[in-house]
Amino acid sequence: MRPEPTSHASPTALPGYAATGRIDELRATEYRHLDTDGQVYLDYAGAGVVAQAQVREHHDRLLAGLYSNPHSENPTSAAAASLVETARRAVLDFFHADPAEYAVVFTPNASGACRLVGEAYDFGRATPLVLTWDNHNSVNGIREYARSAGASVRYVPLSGPELRVAESDLVTAFDAGRHRLARRWGRPGRRGLFAYPAQSNFSGVQHPLSWVELAHQQGYDVLLDAAAFAPTNRLDLSVVRPDFVCLSWYKLFGYPTGVGALLARRDALARLRRPWFAGGTIRAVSVQGDWHRPMDDESAFEDGTLNFLSIPDVEFGLRWLDSIGVDLVHARVGLLTEWLLERLTTLRHDTGGPLVQVYGPTTGAGRGGTVTFNLRHPDGTLVDERLVAREAAAAGLSLRTGCFCNPGAGEGAFGISRTSTRRRLLAGADTIDKYLTALRLPTGGAVRVSFGLASTATDAQRFVAFAQSTYLNRAVGTESPLPPRLRC
Repeated sequence: MRPEPTSHASPTALPGYAATGRIDELRATEYRHLDTDGQVYLDYAGAGVVAQAQVREHHDRLLAGLYSNPHSENPTSAAAASLVETARRAVLDFFHADPAEYAVVFTPNASGACRLVGEAYDFGRATPLVLTWDNHNSVNGIREYARSAGASVRYVPLSGPELRVAESDLVTAFDAGRHRLARRWGRPGRRGLFAYPAQSNFSGVQHPLSWVELAHQQGYDVLLDAAAFAPTNRLDLSVVRPDFVCLSWYKLFGYPTGVGALLARRDALARLRRPWFAGGTIRAVSVQGDWHRPMDDESAFEDGTLNFLSIPDVEFGLRWLDSIGVDLVHARVGLLTEWLLERLTTLRHDTGGPLVQVYGPTTGAGRGGTVTFNLRHPDGTLVDERLVAREAAAAGLSLRTGCFCNPGAGEGAFGISRTSTRRRLLAGADTIDKYLTALRLPTGGAVRVSFGLASTATDAQRFVAFAQSTYLNRAVGTESPLPPRLRC
């Protein structure tokens, strides 16, 4: 076995790590349950973790007052409605969003926020949809609304081993829609929608926020998926002004689940036309007269009864995160990510071959705290990600394996061409494993480690120790049978 790298044997030796020590203090108090039974949590891209203070706050609030459905005028309804409106203001304050410019629509999650935009956006032959390859499936799904309305859908590819998007390709995609419409209809497109992630949940790549203004200059509205970005990075809506932003609060601070948000510019929200209505979204409706009048504010998009017992927890969570400091979390996550990348990319089998194949940037530049990779056998073949999932779980490590609901990034990472996917789909592969065999892929996904608010040096070191002791110089063929893949 080759000697371990000598540079920064521990993340604590990194310059600047000591300045993030408050996170270690919080880990020992508010997050001490993370260390129960020797567990290691490494899936912050999947969900944040809850602090004990958040649980206490929820408990104390529910037992100190009485709250009921806000769609009424009685005292308990008014109390609930007041807390919901206070939470809206807290969201706007946290993101430095002018309440005269932005509205907050509470949704079940970021996916629900994307659906609201997709179903109500004015897609048509003159309003194309442009997406980057590495969108989450909750954003990819918007294309079904666009296509059903006759809109063109164009994807901007990922380039190179870092899985980034070349800005020139983005501009070309914007221009293609305008030129196509001008040729066909004799006029440029009146609008369009551009959707992209501020941070890829697959590769950790952070795309430029300046693309928001670039798209605006080309006549496009912008849907910014901030679900993976906001937990460890500042998003200032007084500086960057996307038309729509989707979020899931549990990814920022672990609790509550079942509550997300669509932050929307009020002028963009006013242009949306919902294909249906529900309780709470209308001022009046007639059965015999066959008419309805929607609300003229954000409540027109909040179907039924809001999660009024949990939405106040959003305000506390934002105050909690703000008290810790997003910049402090960003610094800690950046240090752990750089250290992990340095370690993983230098690990070698005795054969000289690399132990780890990283997908995306291998340094900390222009990326977040999500690291996706596959492990390799000494002969260079990939270790099945299902085996890693099973053995990591047995070692007490909570990480993520699979495709991460991001097929475009996976296709880019594995070099799958458009021609091959179409040909193989037509070949009648009716299961994930048959499809992977038809594509001649060595495995069905990857391994993802992600850091967040309560991550420590020990977490990163525990994973590296596990990878080395379990897979370094491990021969092929020592694995027991694995279950079939059911989804990707």
